[in-house]
Amino acid sequence: MLPVFSFEIEQVMQKSILFALSIFLLSCGTGSQRSVPLPSTVRIEENDSRDDIIRKAAHVVPTENQWEALRNEFIAFIHFGPNTFTRREWGSGTEDPAVFDLKTLDTDQWCRVMKAAGMKLVILTAKHHDGFVLWQSRYTGHGVMSSGFRGGKGDVLKELSESCRKYGLKLGVYLSPADLYQIEHPEGLYGNRSEYTRRTIPREVPGRPFGNKTTFEFEVDDYNEYFLNQLFEVLTEYGEIHEVWFDGAHPKRKGGQTYNYPAWRELIRRLAPGAVIFGREDVRWCGNEAGVTRQSEWNVITYPVDPNTASDFSDLTETDLGSREVLYRGKYLHYQQAETNTSIREGWFYRDDTHQKVRDVDDVFDIYERAVGGNSTFLLNIPPNREGCFSPRDVEVLVETGRRIRDTYGEDLLRGAKGPKQVLDGDPETYLMTGGRNGREFVITLPAPATFNRVMLQEAVASCGERVEQHAVDAWLDGEWMEIAAATNIGYKRILRFPEVTARRIRVRVTAARLDPAISHVSAHYYRTRPPQLAFSRDREGWVTVAPRQAEFDWNPHGENAAGNLNVGYEVFYTLDGSEPTRNALRYERPVWVENNVLKAVSFSGDERGTVLSEAFGIVKRDWRLLEASGRRNDRTAALHAFDADRRSFWQSQEGALPHFIAIDLGRVHVLNAMVYTPQTFHVEGLMEKGCIEVSDDGKSWRTVECFEFGNLINDPTPRLHRFAAPVTARCVRVVARGIAGDGGSVTVAELDFL
Repeated sequence: MLPVFSFEIEQVMQKSILFALSIFLLSCGTGSQRSVPLPSTVRIEENDSRDDIIRKAAHVVPTENQWEALRNEFIAFIHFGPNTFTRREWGSGTEDPAVFDLKTLDTDQWCRVMKAAGMKLVILTAKHHDGFVLWQSRYTGHGVMSSGFRGGKGDVLKELSESCRKYGLKLGVYLSPADLYQIEHPEGLYGNRSEYTRRTIPREVPGRPFGNKTTFEFEVDDYNEYFLNQLFEVLTEYGEIHEVWFDGAHPKRKGGQTYNYPAWRELIRRLAPGAVIFGREDVRWCGNEAGVTRQSEWNVITYPVDPNTASDFSDLTETDLGSREVLYRGKYLHYQQAETNTSIREGWFYRDDTHQKVRDVDDVFDIYERAVGGNSTFLLNIPPNREGCFSPRDVEVLVETGRRIRDTYGEDLLRGAKGPKQVLDGDPETYLMTGGRNGREFVITLPAPATFNRVMLQEAVASCGERVEQHAVDAWLDGEWMEIAAATNIGYKRILRFPEVTARRIRVRVTAARLDPAISHVSAHYYRTRPPQLAFSRDREGWVTVAPRQAEFDWNPHGENAAGNLNVGYEVFYTLDGSEPTRNALRYERPVWVENNVLKAVSFSGDERGTVLSEAFGIVKRDWRLLEASGRRNDRTAALHAFDADRRSFWQSQEGALPHFIAIDLGRVHVLNAMVYTPQTFHVEGLMEKGCIEVSDDGKSWRTVECFEFGNLINDPTPRLHRFAAPVTARCVRVVARGIAGDGGSVTVAELDFL
């Protein structure tokens, strides 16, 4: 343990002496938590050398709030509101509050299920972009108080807070800075160009006094005052708040409205001192909404300005945020952990149990291992249905996910092993300093051989920061060391997945690092491999291939394709009549021709049954012919790519004013029930947000039959289904784009399908 020193240093001392002294004072200890606090933000000076920058980066640590948030690991999102009933992804702000037709609410069920899944915190969309509030706010009538829920007296946030206390879950709130009600309403405050004046927060409301007598004085305009008043309500009347979630998405802006984030921050820090702020200096978005993780998720990243005093924060979506080359270009080094967020269902809000796909257990557990085991927090959205509870399918997946987490990581196979005590004692406060006399490798010996296929490692990030840049794990097999897994950084937690091995000795090697790394934990685990997840792919002729969906292993010591390993020892059975596939169904041996039908398939390994995959396939594209399109940008993006059955290619129209269109001859007359639009994912330009569907019998005379609108395309560019109000008979279809999400004056399409 380091003693606390106080020095007086003359200003004339050389910079090198100052830096060396600061590193001595701020260096981590020799095996237990620091006495001297390390910084979460460090400025890079103009004359810092590259070595200086790396030394500084190695001493950046999370704040106490960030450390506690990291330890939550698996947390829940609840998207609930008018969109639940209108079946829209983003509301308009003009909805009648009566559409929130909630008759029953079971937040106890939410919390029971989340607890069973292993989650530790839940974040409720207390106000989404539509401006509808789920608590009894003093400052608006656009919310539950104007709905029929509990006779206008209902309070979803209150009921959830009570259930959280009952089941031991932490509570967070999502409060959207965007507010379409305040934008669209004639007397709305958003962008009303009001003056900044000194105002008291909270604003007194007759008959509704606050129990918390704290007040603030801020120079703000009308909308910032409104937002601060609502923050005050949710942070003082619903128990302790552990996370405040600010969404960066904006369906619409008005009047040049800006946010006084320094005032928001001051209020949050004082009223919720234990909370982290998402979307600002504490926690950041991982960069996608698909549950995809970076190979190296560094939480020590760079900023051009001091993030602790900044007002503007942009989404960080680059693949590399924290390598040495990136650090060298920064102005500030800052600890900011990532949340890997995605939804258990297609979209963020509940739509239905028939057509809205639900992630299976294999998928959720895989994301858990990659997110939590990849130095980030896993934030999984679970949208309640219109009965105010989680649907049975969601519950089944969550409960089984929790069971798999406990079965896999509840037992440490290194328990009782010999090796460095600091990494085996299960105490995050102790750690092994590697390097120097210890060297950068160590051996752990088990009492007897054990079979395992997971190794978990953790650095003492709260004490010594992130330092490991490359590492590997070896097993003693057949009289020699064999590398069984390798990866880049470790950070808070790294889970290595590999084909199972049986060994008595393992060796951990740090092969590249920033200064001497501090390893606080090593454990070994066994995951019982299930039958593989499946994936469908259909060509233009209508033939569907069924194959393993994704790699089971992150790394294979022999360089073999993981899917190839999974091809051994399992069988696939399928149906085309809508029934659930069993071993008595058709056995998959070669591609299956499917048109206008639902294909269901499942894998079996021995007596164990995998997850059923189901997909509705529409019209085969073999005879489709391009009639006309709004030009093309280049040969690679020719209009034919919009229906070539290959999502890796796409059509991009010419630049110009809307509308843009593409017209297709389907080859013969069909009865159409729905359209599927698959966005391209190479960039955010030209995503089709709004449009209309026209049909024709001859390709010359067109009539409009449907119009559509898709929300949140930039952050979630997944296929979007639009069902027709009634079946339409036609041979030719023209899709007309009338609204584009993102920049540019062209429209892009990876695939169009018609069911």
